[in-house]
Amino acid sequence: MSLRIPDFDASGGCYFERVPEKLVLEGYRRWMAGFETGSVAPWELTFALYTELLGGVEGRRALGELSHYVRTLRQCAACPLRSFPFGAHHICRDECMTLGLIAAIQHNDDGAARACLGAMACTPLHGPIGEAAASFAEILSGLQQFLLPIPQGAIEDVLSRAAPRATVH
Repeated sequence: MSLRIPDFDASGGCYFERVPEKLVLEGYRRWMAGFETGSVAPWELTFALYTELLGGVEGRRALGELSHYVRTLRQCAACPLRSFPFGAHHICRDECMTLGLIAAIQHNDDGAARACLGAMACTPLHGPIGEAAASFAEILSGLQQFLLPIPQGAIEDVLSRAAPRATVH
């Protein structure tokens, strides 16, 4: 299932073009593509994106936290993770949960964070994913890159509409 977010007009652009959302969504997509393809090219594209948007030093610091988050999520996720190609203006369930989790942490929305973590992994693995996500969210916050809040009800709506996933153990 894919969801389409309507154009976001607060800054005259699309929601996906806001720098904080672009860092999280495109960073996730590109970093995942590196794992999926076995190529360093997507990781180099991620590095270029982060250093272009944040500068060299800050971009490298944020990229380190993105890398840690994606690596941890891949190790702890209940199911194989999915993502759309770079630049797509749709998001899949896993991308929505990543955006929702980082936004929830930044906005101290424990209910939304729990909903996202519950959709991503079994309860014993919430800790490592939550810690990695918190580090990533914190570095973005420190760089004044705040995602728009995503209410818990919106996360639950996405989960209710998404096709059931088979878990891999």
